Amino acid sequence: MSSPLKQAARPLLACALGAAGSMLALHAHAADGVQLYGLVGSYVGSIERSDTTPRTTVVGSGGLTTSWWGIRGSESLGGDLKAIFQLEQFFQPDTGGAGRSAADPGGFSRSGWVGLSGAFGQVTIGRHTSPYYVSMQMVNPFGSSVVFSPLVVQSYVAAFSNTVIGDTVWNNAVQYVAPTIGGLSTTAIYAPGEVAGNSHVYNAGLHLRYKTGPVNAVLSVQRDRTAAVAPSTSQDAALAGVAWDAGWARLYASAQATDNTVTRIRSRTWQLGSSVPVTQAGAVLVSWARTTIDNPLLAVGQHDTAGLGYDYNLSRRTDVYATYLYDHIDGKRRGDSYALGIRHTF
Repeated sequence: MSSPLKQAARPLLACALGAAGSMLALHAHAADGVQLYGLVGSYVGSIERSDTTPRTTVVGSGGLTTSWWGIRGSESLGGDLKAIFQLEQFFQPDTGGAGRSAADPGGFSRSGWVGLSGAFGQVTIGRHTSPYYVSMQMVNPFGSSVVFSPLVVQSYVAAFSNTVIGDTVWNNAVQYVAPTIGGLSTTAIYAPGEVAGNSHVYNAGLHLRYKTGPVNAVLSVQRDRTAAVAPSTSQDAALAGVAWDAGWARLYASAQATDNTVTRIRSRTWQLGSSVPVTQAGAVLVSWARTTIDNPLLAVGQHDTAGLGYDYNLSRRTDVYATYLYDHIDGKRRGDSYALGIRHTF
């Protein structure tokens, strides 16, 4: 090769080797520090709640768990200090739509935060799943289901006359998770309302979770001042609950109180449930929730919702289930829903 050709080839070869090295380094970093994960689920069923809405046959997204995918990662900054991030997006496998509905942001609707972790715990900034909602998942056998969990639908779903205002996800939040001490973990969260000239409009919560042996216990309190949804734009809420693994079954109990500080509407919700293994791979789920409302301007009937399900694991990452949901508010007709569904984690 002539000298001019050699001189021209050397920079090209160096660039190619550099690019290949960068790609290998990026791949190694992604394999070590970045993870793609999620859950996809769907169900077919007939839905009827305790109101005047006619029965509806649906192919729904989610079911026992809302479908979502995410990426998360970390970078060591020396010692035990790490930079961490998490980006998660809800989606609808029945239609291919993004988010839980059109009301969700088009980007990372489930979470989107960045922060630091170390011996001091973990501090993150961004959009977070509400720690109150996380505590609620731990003390009922239907977990996070916004379709089939009696406790969750009475608390968060508008079609079931929800008592907790605000979303299961909080925007513009700073969250601190303290190191676990003797089985006790503590999470504090603060979300300013970002209202100019009014520092009193903010959301905040303190959440305690205790695990020892077969017992999980939670105590969560939150104040919400920024949600512009019914039944009020200002509310204090508290949840206490326990889950106990008795061997033959896992038993659940919870109590919740809400106080809408503007309208003076108060609610009390009690829930009992159990998950009973009946085969090596299958379990029967049962839960009942009752809500009573104290409304100074309107008589509100007592609300009872009960769920019955069978969940069968086909593998470590795939399960199928059948569910039934009974719903009744005093003075309204009874509703009952049933469905078959499947979930797969990745």
